[in-house]
Amino acid sequence: MTGEHGGHREPRDSREPLDVARLQRRLAEFAAARHWQPYHTPKNLVAALSVEASELVEIFQWLTPEESARVMADPDTAHRVRDEVADVLAYLLQLCDVLGIDPLAALDAKIDRNERRFPAPE
Repeated sequence: MTGEHGGHREPRDSREPLDVARLQRRLAEFAAARHWQPYHTPKNLVAALSVEASELVEIFQWLTPEESARVMADPDTAHRVRDEVADVLAYLLQLCDVLGIDPLAALDAKIDRNERRFPAPE
């Protein structure tokens, strides 16, 4: 990714907090530097999101429930899981950016609706 200094982006300071807007900017800058914006239509982003979610499912597909609970114990599998989660999140954040959706506000509103729809037993 190209940074402000014309070269590659400096590694992120681990003390710098991550936030959705910053990640969306990084994804947009990454795509812009490669002239990918024409391909980042809602339809294409949703398709890519579905493919990446399927790749995540593939890792777990034939595992028993017990094996799936231990999936992060194997370093190679854990790396694959983290990569696929990152891919799913990247496409979801790009989709939200293109459609003008605040993903955290959308999730907050959905949790509110679910709490009303499915009240906790007393």
